[in-house]
Amino acid sequence: MEQKKNPQADLNKKRSLFFIAGLLLVLSLVYVALEWKTYDDTSAYDLSMNVQEELLEAVPFVQLKTPPPPPPQVTPEIIEVVEDDEPIVETVIESTETDQEEEVAKVEDIVVVEDPIDLDVPFAIIEDVPVFPGCENASDKRICFQKMMQKHISKVFKYPEVAQEMGIQGKVYTTFVIQQDGSIGGIRMRGPDKLLEKEAARIIDKLPKMTPGKQRGTPVRVPFSIPITFKLQ
Repeated sequence: MEQKKNPQADLNKKRSLFFIAGLLLVLSLVYVALEWKTYDDTSAYDLSMNVQEELLEAVPFVQLKTPPPPPPQVTPEIIEVVEDDEPIVETVIESTETDQEEEVAKVEDIVVVEDPIDLDVPFAIIEDVPVFPGCENASDKRICFQKMMQKHISKVFKYPEVAQEMGIQGKVYTTFVIQQDGSIGGIRMRGPDKLLEKEAARIIDKLPKMTPGKQRGTPVRVPFSIPITFKLQ
């Protein structure tokens, strides 16, 4: 015999509705349980226990009288009489006024000695640049100086053989000072290798003696910098 089920009695259709209703009921019970508050019965509580009575005991005020300090002792001054046997040296102040018969030196006879200028003046700002041999009659001695420097480097330049074999090349920055007597000193180098620095120092050391640079007509030291390039072909 085939069993027939009434479609109106199918409970699966309302499963989701029952699930939501049950979930809301559980959440409501949890919320009420968390928010439930209880209060103590204060009818039998004695409020007078909160009052703290302060017992202030009267302390008698006693004023202590301190005796006055004793008067300071006055020591009598002792005057010692010392015999003065040392002679008195009188200070004589001479008059600074000139006499009519005193001779006054003429202005032409007074020689003004200027202190020597002991400083370094850069090549770019010095008044009278050092004169390279051969530039005495040049109209622009500054440009002539630089051209003669390049000519000197090209003439004396010699690439170190060891540096060539090792493939060492680069630029060596050299700095030297043209002294007050025109000689070369204070040579310093900075390059990629000691071999190249040594050759650059040899080139600068071969520079001839020059006419020193002057500032306000006085010879001064003039520092000069020039790079020397070592490049393999």
